[in-house]
Amino acid sequence: MATDAIGLYVHIPFCVRKCNYCDFCSFSVSSLSWRDKYIERLIQEIYSYKDKSIRLNSIFFGGGTPSLLSPSEFSRICSAIKECFEVSGDCEFSVEVNPKTLDSEKLTVFKECGVNRLSIGLQSIHENELKILGRIHLYEDFLASYNTAREFGFDNINIDLMYGLPEQTIESFTITLDTILALKPEHISVYGLIIEEGTPFFEGYSELRLPTEDYECDMYYLASERLGAAGYLHYEISNYSLPARECKHNLKYWNCKEYIGVGVAAYSYFDHVRFGNSDSVAEYLDQFCIEYNQEQADEPYEYVMLGLRLKSGISLLEYKSRFGADFLDGRSELVDRLVKTGYLTFDGDRITLTEQGFYVSNSILTELLS
Repeated sequence: MATDAIGLYVHIPFCVRKCNYCDFCSFSVSSLSWRDKYIERLIQEIYSYKDKSIRLNSIFFGGGTPSLLSPSEFSRICSAIKECFEVSGDCEFSVEVNPKTLDSEKLTVFKECGVNRLSIGLQSIHENELKILGRIHLYEDFLASYNTAREFGFDNINIDLMYGLPEQTIESFTITLDTILALKPEHISVYGLIIEEGTPFFEGYSELRLPTEDYECDMYYLASERLGAAGYLHYEISNYSLPARECKHNLKYWNCKEYIGVGVAAYSYFDHVRFGNSDSVAEYLDQFCIEYNQEQADEPYEYVMLGLRLKSGISLLEYKSRFGADFLDGRSELVDRLVKTGYLTFDGDRITLTEQGFYVSNSILTELLS
């Protein structure tokens, strides 16, 4: 049984409507006949951890759109969490919100329940780009939500942005970056668009007016340069923060620390085992399955694959201490080549990806872990 404080992820699969690029486990609230039952099942799953003496120092409500929860639903879930887990006094408590679904009543309840970090899904400030993505909000909605959150005293806010969007140009992305930098949020996430199978974007791919690969690459480096110049630390491939404002919960994933996930399609890493719930709502509502797809974690693989997402990289001394093996065994020439070509740095202990390496991290990780 884990003794250190861990993280808790709570999956809320409700959305006003699914975005055209989204392949997450989420559903339009207009078609949900099972919303009340889902909340009940989620609370039952939380109670399954009662009396296990688990201490939390991070909580993250993700989705979907957690800000679609009513104040009473959110309060009930939080009450169950506090009854079943020991929540540390310095717990980072994050909630993902859509700008169109946030109001003063919900912010009041968030504050009362201990939420101290908001993650606002903006993606772009431009109406044409938001419309193509299928977002339900405009920049004006975001700005109103952001300013209201500040008025309520939220001093740790992340803003999600995307690049490589249909109709997006270098100029429009530059305007988005500069507009958001002027607001000085504590954290900015910048994700490249990925066309996932099963999404409207995938089905209509041939009609999408996407930037070229060169332009998309330029957007990535533009974000890195502009955010870096503004004092943001590029601490993970897609994430930037002001000093000491990294997302503590997400760092658990990348540092192979333990966490529990509750809700449909939620996964956990606990006691060196990965397990998760079914991604079928019907199966989850019938009986959540915390033993579903249980497997021993491939910890050496995950340590490298997740750790190299971070600017701090991986420590070979830690790797040997944890797994009793030399990571460079059979990889020395490859690491030397990747250092010489500017994709890695290596100081004798820590291997890290450079900015150039971050951009092509998937191919580099494939080489290193094959």
